[in-house]
Amino acid sequence: MSEFVISHMGQTLIVVGLILLAIEILVLGFSTFVLFYIGCGAIITGILISMGILPRDLLFASGSVAVISGIVALVSWRPLKSLQSNVEYSKPSNDMIGDRFLLDQDLAQGQSITVKYSGIDWIVRSDKPILLGCEVEIVDVSVGKMQVQAIE
Repeated sequence: MSEFVISHMGQTLIVVGLILLAIEILVLGFSTFVLFYIGCGAIITGILISMGILPRDLLFASGSVAVISGIVALVSWRPLKSLQSNVEYSKPSNDMIGDRFLLDQDLAQGQSITVKYSGIDWIVRSDKPILLGCEVEIVDVSVGKMQVQAIE
């Protein structure tokens, strides 16, 4: 097995690098850059060994992967970090928004009541007072809480 790896060192490093890149991107979602750097270093080293520029020596290949990974990390750290910080935060949509139901008790402005809706006890709030028996529409939902408004 080791003879095969040494005789096909360039191709082995390219395959290992591609596997590391796939793990980084597909499994980890490009959240850590370590496997990306090592994968790039392995691919570049594999290409240089396949072209005959670097010798087929395991120790030399390991050192080359480390040095090239470090260079790739230095060159691409800032662009990748800025790519990672441009995250758009948006509130997830909820299928309950727009649903209507009848209130089973009065709801005063600024107060909250507990309503059983869809098998769950919800804390219900409103900006305006709503009387018992009025139809309300859900306008916002968060964990265990819903904001409603009266239907006129």
